[in-house]
Amino acid sequence: MNETKMIVDLRSDTVTRPTPGMLEAMYSAKVGDDVFGEDETVNALQNKLKHLFGMEDALFCPSGTMTNQIAIKCFTNPMDEVICDETAHVYRYEGGGIAFNSSASVRLLYGDRGRMTADLIEPHVNPDNIHYPKSTLVVLENTVNRGGGSIYTLEQIEPIYHLCRLKNMSLHLDGARIFNALEETKDDPKEYGRMFDGISVCLSKGLGAPVGSVLLGSKETIQKAKRIRKVMGGGWRQAGFLAAAGIYALDHHVNRLKEDHQHAKSLAEALISLPYVKSCMPADTNIVIFELDEKYNSEEFVEKLAHHGIKCNTFGKQMIRFVTHLDINAAMIDYTIETLKKIH
Repeated sequence: MNETKMIVDLRSDTVTRPTPGMLEAMYSAKVGDDVFGEDETVNALQNKLKHLFGMEDALFCPSGTMTNQIAIKCFTNPMDEVICDETAHVYRYEGGGIAFNSSASVRLLYGDRGRMTADLIEPHVNPDNIHYPKSTLVVLENTVNRGGGSIYTLEQIEPIYHLCRLKNMSLHLDGARIFNALEETKDDPKEYGRMFDGISVCLSKGLGAPVGSVLLGSKETIQKAKRIRKVMGGGWRQAGFLAAAGIYALDHHVNRLKEDHQHAKSLAEALISLPYVKSCMPADTNIVIFELDEKYNSEEFVEKLAHHGIKCNTFGKQMIRFVTHLDINAAMIDYTIETLKKIH
């Protein structure tokens, strides 16, 4: 008799399925036409997040890529320059959107696991000279995906905020996993609202909603963002069914993020002891990135794990990424660790 294989999907925290409670909230949502501003549930989600972060207004969009790209277009003009870390999602994983949507160039910096400092940024802010693009926007990412879920604290962000004000630059946060960061730092979200001109809050990663991100900003920024969203094809109608999932996630799935972080730490601790693992980034939140010994190929390693029902992604020639989430339980982590120990 064949033994049933356990399936453990560690590819991303975007693979989660709505929980029964979330599905019930979606089913019972009060909806209207959001393009007319008449969807009650979309309005409730936007109000909930803008108040949480102490910002003036909010806009619900289909994806974090859209909220980031809208923000960059709001805060730049053609021929301007965006400053970000070389690992930044807005640069690496948004399809060249900065160039396509905003006609802006990018200045890449090399921070610590994706985290920049004011001292790192300041020398790269261009002077007012016609030979150079105008430095108008700094983009931070929290947590940093390619940094293994590394975290910015408010103490680290504040000097960057002051530098941006001094240099008359805007500051945007790609908060794809901002609640993972807040769960660890316990920082006040309203302080984020004080420092950032724009914040993108993703609902479909660690929070487990099926779709959606919310852009936060001033009333003027969000009014401009609505026009850009429309041009990008992002105006939607009865979106409240999706917004209801976001509200449910904010009410029920934030406090449990600590469980995902503990699962990631357990994986990282096990990986460090394995002979074929050359290095492993600290598991600060729910992402584990490790480097294989030179004799191993990451693509072959992923295939080997898939044979045991464990799904994951390559992150480079010798790099592998695991991401924990609400559909991963302790038994799955134990099974993954035992499987990793058996691989040669």
